[in-house]
Amino acid sequence: MSKRIHAKYKIDRRLGVNLWGRAKSPFNTRNFRPGQHGKGQAKPSDYCIQLRAKQKLKGYYGNIGEKQFRKIYQEAVRRRGDTSENLIELLERRLDAVIYRMKFAITVFSARQLVNHGHVKVNGKRVNVASYMLSDGDEVSIAEKMKDNTNVMAALSTQERDVPDYVEVDGKGKGKFIRAPKLADVPYSVEMEPHLVIEFYSR
Repeated sequence: MSKRIHAKYKIDRRLGVNLWGRAKSPFNTRNFRPGQHGKGQAKPSDYCIQLRAKQKLKGYYGNIGEKQFRKIYQEAVRRRGDTSENLIELLERRLDAVIYRMKFAITVFSARQLVNHGHVKVNGKRVNVASYMLSDGDEVSIAEKMKDNTNVMAALSTQERDVPDYVEVDGKGKGKFIRAPKLADVPYSVEMEPHLVIEFYSR
């Protein structure tokens, strides 16, 4: 469970973006950072730019802890290919992220809660680890008792975002993770810069 679940929209103002593209984000009406110096326009250093890119990516996926996020980065480095693309692929394979993409939860925080409380199955078996990495073709479903849950129903009917083409959803609480996406495939509400995250950790 994220420690920031009750203060998730503070992340928006701190980073200066509407991170999830939500209509209720306070950044929509107060598009400056909190605090008495929030409206200042000091030129950020390269380190600050890289740090903010990392915070933005971590925050988007439910404010992943630093230790866990670094492990994902290290795995991205270990794999062949473009490290930035590998990083995005690993983040999008997370079970909580896929639940969010399938619109079974209104936010990635509630997606994590749904998983942690044992309401999600992968290939017919219950999984309660939000960081569980899905493989191509894995089938994901939510528990029968949750299909009529008001929060799940609200998430499925939201018009704030669409289901991307790298997952399938049947409209009955079931879906399939088809493939890992590339950065360009992921429907982020704001620009993500994973190359700056790689530079941050490579310092």
